[in-house]
Amino acid sequence: MSTQPVSKDSRHPLLAALIIAIVVATLNFGLWWWANRPNGPENWHGQISGFAVSAFQRYQSPLAHKFPSDKQIASDLKLLSKYTHRIRTYSSLQNPQIYRLAKAQGLDVMGGAWIDRRKAHDSAELNALIAQARRYPDTISRVLVGNEVLLRGDLKPAELMTYLDRARAAIRQPVSTAEPWHIWEKYPELAQHVDFITVHLLPYWEGIDRKAAIGDVLQRYYHLKQLFPNKPIVVGEIGWPSNGDRFKYADPSISNEAIFLRTWFNVARERGIQYYVMEAFDQPWKENLGEGRTGAYWGMFNADRQLKFPFTGPVTEDTAWPWKALAAVLLAFAPMLWFALRFARFKLMGRLFFCALIQLAAGLIVWSATLPFNFYLSPFDWAMLVLLFPAQIAILAILLINGFEFTEVLWRRRWIRHAGLLEPDPAARQPFVSIHLACYNEPPEMVQVTLDSLAALEYDNFEVLVIDNNTKDPNVWKPVEAYCEKLGPRFRFFHLEPWPGYKAGALNFGLKETAPEADVIAVIDADYVVRKDWLSGLTGYFHDDEVAVVQCPQAHRDFNKNTFRRWTAWEYDGFFRIGMHHRNERNAIIQHGTMTMVRRSALEGTGGWSEWTICEDAELGLRLMHAGYQLVYVDELMGKGLTPADFKAYKSQRYRWAFGAMQILKGRWDWMTKRGPLSGGQRFHFLTGWFSWFADALHLIFTMMALFWTAGMVGLPQYFSLPMQLFLIPVIGFFFAKAIFGIVLYRARVPCSWRDTITASIASMGLSHAIARGILHGLTRKKTAFIVTAKSRRMSESAMAAFAPVREEGFMAIALLLAIIGMGLTSGSSYIEGKLWMCILAAQSIPYVSALVGAWVAHTSGDASGE
Repeated sequence: MSTQPVSKDSRHPLLAALIIAIVVATLNFGLWWWANRPNGPENWHGQISGFAVSAFQRYQSPLAHKFPSDKQIASDLKLLSKYTHRIRTYSSLQNPQIYRLAKAQGLDVMGGAWIDRRKAHDSAELNALIAQARRYPDTISRVLVGNEVLLRGDLKPAELMTYLDRARAAIRQPVSTAEPWHIWEKYPELAQHVDFITVHLLPYWEGIDRKAAIGDVLQRYYHLKQLFPNKPIVVGEIGWPSNGDRFKYADPSISNEAIFLRTWFNVARERGIQYYVMEAFDQPWKENLGEGRTGAYWGMFNADRQLKFPFTGPVTEDTAWPWKALAAVLLAFAPMLWFALRFARFKLMGRLFFCALIQLAAGLIVWSATLPFNFYLSPFDWAMLVLLFPAQIAILAILLINGFEFTEVLWRRRWIRHAGLLEPDPAARQPFVSIHLACYNEPPEMVQVTLDSLAALEYDNFEVLVIDNNTKDPNVWKPVEAYCEKLGPRFRFFHLEPWPGYKAGALNFGLKETAPEADVIAVIDADYVVRKDWLSGLTGYFHDDEVAVVQCPQAHRDFNKNTFRRWTAWEYDGFFRIGMHHRNERNAIIQHGTMTMVRRSALEGTGGWSEWTICEDAELGLRLMHAGYQLVYVDELMGKGLTPADFKAYKSQRYRWAFGAMQILKGRWDWMTKRGPLSGGQRFHFLTGWFSWFADALHLIFTMMALFWTAGMVGLPQYFSLPMQLFLIPVIGFFFAKAIFGIVLYRARVPCSWRDTITASIASMGLSHAIARGILHGLTRKKTAFIVTAKSRRMSESAMAAFAPVREEGFMAIALLLAIIGMGLTSGSSYIEGKLWMCILAAQSIPYVSALVGAWVAHTSGDASGE
């Protein structure tokens, strides 16, 4: 296996990644821009009284000990000096350079000391504030000892008063502390220890509607003037958040912030009220301080130092379109930047495409989450919203996972982990291989063809163990036993009856009977015909002690003259041509129970074949990865087997895979979700690799819900209304995107015709219901029966019997057809939402109709075969 060097577009991948993320984010803003509608609050001309300043930049936080540089703070202060002559700080230990830099800008500072429960810290803060006040007496005109200390309950009033008295004795500047209005009302004695009153008036936190907010502020302000007629009053914080959570009647939005502040600026100037806007810049880190999302959005400037609203002229009618766009960017920017940097080996178009997909997903999440609040929704509407929004998140996650595969397969420059056939080893260096063939009730003539191909292997050091477990009829297993004897001592036959553990149990028996000198265990199914160089071209990989598995594709033969077998053959081929390569890039392939070789010591050292899951092969691969081994995928068709004989067998096999996948997911959950031996890429693939199957389970659940809702809209329209358009469009978009991804990848990677591509898609969709049942049963049950996939044609069936395996799918297709007809007869069909809903019902019927088509094709294909 080779790991090849990868070229990149740029010698500066971080810069390239940043540009890509910014370009995509800019396009996102363009999509939101057109929704802007004008609104005209009172204009403002002049200087703002002051700003409360926290100088942390967008990705900085005191909680993470990431602080702004002098250059960043100076830039902030220079910006603010265009709007005001005063600023307020909260701490003199954090960013102490702000006083020096403020002096350079000619700003007046109300300096602050952050006081909390930490005595040593409080003393250090106060000493720092005193020192700065003495050092910059012309810059620091007033000081604040503590910010909402009593509101938080950090100190008792007497303790705070001691700090205040100490500051007043040490400096000449006026001293105060900042608290909300009700704290001053509750502790009037506090006024005796300050030179002026600093009050926070934040009507948002009072739950006041924005229209009544200015009146509430003035009422609180003049109430304090009556309580303390001899004390100057400074409004230390006043403002309105531009985004976040609704609090009672207070709605955070850009337009509300703009209207509130522009009105307040004019009112405060008319009445001579001194104030500091809460706050200058948005502080994203404050989202983690118990205020919810709102804490981050109090700035008049956003975290990028952009003014959120103009001081004159209209403000957007949509209260938060820039912040919806910004929220989408914030949601997507870090993932886009990470992706564009981490996968700089992809072509530029691939990085742009997937970043756009990330941004689109983020935009849809923001749009879907915020748009409902522009409507008057009934309880049933809210019920639909609550049910569909998580589904939309799941759909977007699946879309991104599929999109990542799409991007890597189409726009990689080359595969990093590429493995091909090796030069054969001389006999002396050949690892000894024990080939295990487990079979149950298989036609003897089919097994004999497989044994003939094994006998023809061009390899010196191997044995073949045929383990027949639980076949009842001696006429089935005895001919195989006799044929093994005929082929010579290399071929050993074992008949086990009764024997537990299904295929895994049989393979574990074979492991105990394996020749002592065997280094490698190879496993194939009873219907496979292998190439003569299967072992000679691949066993060389086991000279690398880190390699535990060499896996080849699960390929098929004898399908060209059988329509159904041809459909399924190409359906299987897609995963091995696309998905396995995608997973192999991160050493995360799915090991399969045929055409696989395993290092014996690794197999035995990790516990053998697991009998608690019916997908023992995939579980073993995961277990070997967890043990730190490498798994090699060689995309060479070294052997070919038979496809399932009919649709019942086809469904049964996929049900078993889905059920077993859930057994593995439950049994190895900690491995996949916690840091450990598995790499991040391996955990990603084993967690998300089954998301498409989860989509099938969700499809079944939401089809049932859609049928229920449609019945309600048809029968009880007074209680059931059409789902909102915002939820319908993404769902339809997902169907189209997934279909496009699949078809494009097939055309790029699978060597089949357009017709084969379409029919493989029909075969795949026809399995949706079986997969959904496997997923749901696997999540809720511990075990199920291991049903061997029939490879030979059963006795001929009647036309009606052909549909017996897809009875449930037939009922679902009929129910959806009736739902579409019912919707067409209602008045709702005249609305765009009604038409979209009917389209969704039609799209939901496709897997069920595909199953019916597949069952009929299987019935009518006959058993003609041949290459």
